[in-house]
Amino acid sequence: MIAYVEGTVRIIRPSSLVIDVAGIGYEVFVSDPYKYKSGRLVFLYTYHQIREDSQILFGFDEEIDYEIFIKLLNVKGIGAKTAMAMLARTPGKEIAQAVQEGNVKLLKSMPGIGPKSASQIVLDLQGKLVSYMQPEEVETDPVWQQTKEALEALGYNPKTIQSIKKELQEKEYDGVDTMLRHALMLMAQRKER
Repeated sequence: MIAYVEGTVRIIRPSSLVIDVAGIGYEVFVSDPYKYKSGRLVFLYTYHQIREDSQILFGFDEEIDYEIFIKLLNVKGIGAKTAMAMLARTPGKEIAQAVQEGNVKLLKSMPGIGPKSASQIVLDLQGKLVSYMQPEEVETDPVWQQTKEALEALGYNPKTIQSIKKELQEKEYDGVDTMLRHALMLMAQRKER
């Protein structure tokens, strides 16, 4: 079993990287190959899938994403490609939180996940992912929580929403409307960059 790969990115493909490890090129499937730079050193936690007709490496920057990926593979009807697509859209910690809260709506919004699969994920994994939620990750700010839900309802990517959380929470707000307006302004600024 190959537990991790550390080496230099040599080739970037649409769904994978070829990483040079001591002169051997390992193809590792990742959620977003284009965030990596050719010629840079990388360290990826890997899941080594061995089948009768193939061996595939799936890579993750964060160990928690690797752990959530493994848990998702144990859900009936969820394969490696679907689990990778989920992690490409939403960080592992947020998937853990959605499962714990029974947030079928968020899970259904992920690629390849329909109502039946979303319900199956909650049924199989609820209560099993609590250890992946850091105490500070459990939302205690109701204004932020409602703002986040409003942004998700407007179709914003959970990763992008999470990226503005710290900046939003540095200020005081009268309520959800004020925070939401500021959040939308920040989102607009990010699109312009």
